[in-house]
Amino acid sequence: MDIARLKKLLSHQQDILSKIALGRPLNDVLNDICLSIEELLDDKSARCSILSIKDEQLFHCAAPNIDDKYCQAINGVRIGPKVGSCGTAAFRKSRVIVEDIAISPLWQDFKALALSYGLKSCWSTAIISTQSKTLGSLAIYHSSSKSPTDKDLELIDYFVHFSSIALEKNVESLNAKRLIADLQKSNQKFQAFTQVMPDLTLILSEDGVYTDIYGSADELLYGSVNKLINKNVNDALPKKDAQPIMSVIEKTLATNEVQIFEYQLDVLKGNMTFEGRTAPLDHYQPNFPNKRHIVWIARDITVRKEAEKAIEKLAFFDPLTNLPNRRMLNERLTMCIERIKRSSKTGALLFLDIDNFKRINDSLGHSAGDQILVELSTRLSATIRASDTLARVGGDEFIILLEYVGENNEQAIIESEKVAQKLHSVFDEKFELGELAFQVSCSIGISLVNNGNSLVDNILKFADTAMYRAKMKKGNSYNFYDPKLQTLLEKQAELETDLVRAIANDEFCAYFQPQVNTSGKVIGAEALIRWNHPSKGLIAPNEFIPIAEQYGLIQKLQNIVLRDICILIAQLRTDNMIDELFSVSINISHCQFNSSTLKTELLNAMAGFDIRPSQIKLEITESMLAGDIDNTIQQMQEIKAKGFTFSIDDFGTGYSCLTHLSAFPVNELKIDKSFIDKILDNGTGFSIVNTIITLAKSLNITVVAEGVEALEQHELLKTLHIDSIQGYLIAKPMTKSDYLAWHKINIDHHQPFINTTH
Repeated sequence: MDIARLKKLLSHQQDILSKIALGRPLNDVLNDICLSIEELLDDKSARCSILSIKDEQLFHCAAPNIDDKYCQAINGVRIGPKVGSCGTAAFRKSRVIVEDIAISPLWQDFKALALSYGLKSCWSTAIISTQSKTLGSLAIYHSSSKSPTDKDLELIDYFVHFSSIALEKNVESLNAKRLIADLQKSNQKFQAFTQVMPDLTLILSEDGVYTDIYGSADELLYGSVNKLINKNVNDALPKKDAQPIMSVIEKTLATNEVQIFEYQLDVLKGNMTFEGRTAPLDHYQPNFPNKRHIVWIARDITVRKEAEKAIEKLAFFDPLTNLPNRRMLNERLTMCIERIKRSSKTGALLFLDIDNFKRINDSLGHSAGDQILVELSTRLSATIRASDTLARVGGDEFIILLEYVGENNEQAIIESEKVAQKLHSVFDEKFELGELAFQVSCSIGISLVNNGNSLVDNILKFADTAMYRAKMKKGNSYNFYDPKLQTLLEKQAELETDLVRAIANDEFCAYFQPQVNTSGKVIGAEALIRWNHPSKGLIAPNEFIPIAEQYGLIQKLQNIVLRDICILIAQLRTDNMIDELFSVSINISHCQFNSSTLKTELLNAMAGFDIRPSQIKLEITESMLAGDIDNTIQQMQEIKAKGFTFSIDDFGTGYSCLTHLSAFPVNELKIDKSFIDKILDNGTGFSIVNTIITLAKSLNITVVAEGVEALEQHELLKTLHIDSIQGYLIAKPMTKSDYLAWHKINIDHHQPFINTTH
């Protein structure tokens, strides 16, 4: 570089760096850079452009001698591998030299624009920050095709460096301004917050000095804020109050964790209860960076604590009669059960309900009814022992808990009858309301409390059931719960608990029974759930499915079956043993079918498996289709739209849907085993099966025969053009691993498989 040009360069450099240091506007600095480089380049037709980058887009910053319309046309262009010279240079983070825009592939989408403004060549260099971040690009355009010399590139690099300094300084300046603005805004919010917050906020040093106090008025403090600031806790408070506060400060700083606690103080407002929350606070005072502090939030909860005491009373007592309510009864019943377990004695629970009480409320109003309930509670209280509990559990329902009525059940029954008769006697006297008098009676249900009946919910349920049986006797009587029925319900409750445990322990699994067509090809299988109990062995579905439905566990069992189906299909597909038409059917319970979430539950259970819904066949019964026909069809169509298919199980045992069968989106009918068993009698059985097959064929629905056990049945079904069969003749239901082995052995058979062990 010659001396004259070097002097100019140094002059421009000094001027540009001076403007950057003085914080002159970015556009002014970048314009000076453009003009300086244009002056120093040999070719006076050179025109400089500087673009900045934001969110992968280039934006115009300076181009004093380039047509403004061109600058606006490329403003905001997104960088990429073929976005002219500037967009490509920024994308590559390097220099891109295009000697002839007209023939450069990088300018394919922009050359018409550039050439229309007389721009024939473009040398672009990425502007990189000191942190290696792309800030933009600097470009030199010429009005003719041109390549740069080494001197040109050296000069360009000088000004790219200046541009980097200017852009980086601008970013830092903007960040600083934004940070200052955010701090100002945050400070304003903090000041506004502290002015209105009801809580008291204290900043205490590790030595216990009040450093700052924000928030509430002086009434929540020992003295005014001005008197407490810079004063030590030990000097400001009595020793009995100061010591716990210092302990909290020490614990907060020692554990470096938030502490939550309640405490009481005698402040200016009086004796108050506070909820305290503390957290460590480092570097609070810039002048003392090593000194630690805590922030202490004190919330006045005096009113809340008083309310909690009142609520606690309401929680355990009936507000009308002041008798214990259901919650207290449950607690006392629980304690009673524990004592009975230790003593092996017997108690009793009597459920009392006023006969036809609704008639009084309806005719005289609830106020009159309330008066009777209050009077009745007084009479009943006078008839029981101090050790017993009389509770009002709602409406006109009362419960009497007799913690001890006998050494055994026989004695307990006799004594409970005496108590029931005594309770009935309080209704002998009429209830007077002003000038009116009413004769009222009640029904009582009795459930014994002993080692054999020690579940709170069951005891209440049994007594309630017994009470309703007493009402069936036209009231004014008492009734004991039937021990046999009680035993049955207890077994059901135990079975429910066992079901929950078994689901958690993965004791359920699917068994699979194959289905074959008349040519012997395996076309699918039916999945049947089994419970492999650790002590009882294999339990059949009919023993646990009704309980699972009753207690809302059926969907969890369904999900287990769906999981095993997906695993089976995936394995068969991996081993190349099935085609796309192979499907596995699963039984849908009545409560599931009526659920609006069936579709979602099915899809959720299949999530994570690469299984198509068309490979899952949903088996429903005719009775499920007997309700709201339109809604049922709509639900089935929505599920079918996801790819699932429907099969009607045990077809022929119900009649409700036959007239609408063509309207339902059903793909398959399964003939019930009871008809297959009678198919060889040439009578009703044969006629029903033939009719079902004919009906299905007319509706283009396939038919599966269930429970095929004899070869003669199979041969006859073939003559009736059955589509496929399922039953012991083929195979019994098998575990997943056994089914995989069976399928592998029989996949190439072309004759119906005969199971000789059924």
